[in-house]
Amino acid sequence: MTATRLIVLRHGQTVWNVDNRIQGQLDIELNPVGLAQAEAVASRLAELKPDAIVSSDLRRAADTAAALAAATGLTVQYDQRLRERCFGDWQGLTNAEAAERYPQEYARWRAGQAIDGCGVEEVDDLGKRASGAMREAAELAPGGTVVAVGHGGSAKYGMVALLGWPSTVLGGIGALSNCHWIDLRAYPVPGWQLRGYNLP
Repeated sequence: MTATRLIVLRHGQTVWNVDNRIQGQLDIELNPVGLAQAEAVASRLAELKPDAIVSSDLRRAADTAAALAAATGLTVQYDQRLRERCFGDWQGLTNAEAAERYPQEYARWRAGQAIDGCGVEEVDDLGKRASGAMREAAELAPGGTVVAVGHGGSAKYGMVALLGWPSTVLGGIGALSNCHWIDLRAYPVPGWQLRGYNLP
């Protein structure tokens, strides 16, 4: 059996991305730049002839997925497990505001450590739910190509969990840029492999 290809795509730019404001699971829409990014990446990914599209239900991801759906004629399926990490009390704050109001917790987050309190979702929980969604998305087209549209955090943490890597590697993996993607393959043996990261 041939490998199944899973493309994990981050949504396009939002105003809050530009403002360095923590979005978390708040439903922020794409800005004009983000809409243009979604159209451009849709043209490129359509050339891969995907068999299925799955997306976070948050608007910034759903609208990015909609551009690909329009380019391919596919219907988007939605999975809440692909949503961004919940940042609890930090959602809506800029990074600077979060650092000022929650200095100890913010410092721990920047250092890649567990955050106690503030309603921030645990890393292991994020990785488990996002990787579960990715795995099930890939199962929609065994031997084919599936695009899963999500967010920077859910994509990176889900990827690490899917590959079975320890969470200690996360600090060495850069952020996934807007409308960039991760290229993963699932083989019968040895299983999941990373073929590309932060691809334009």
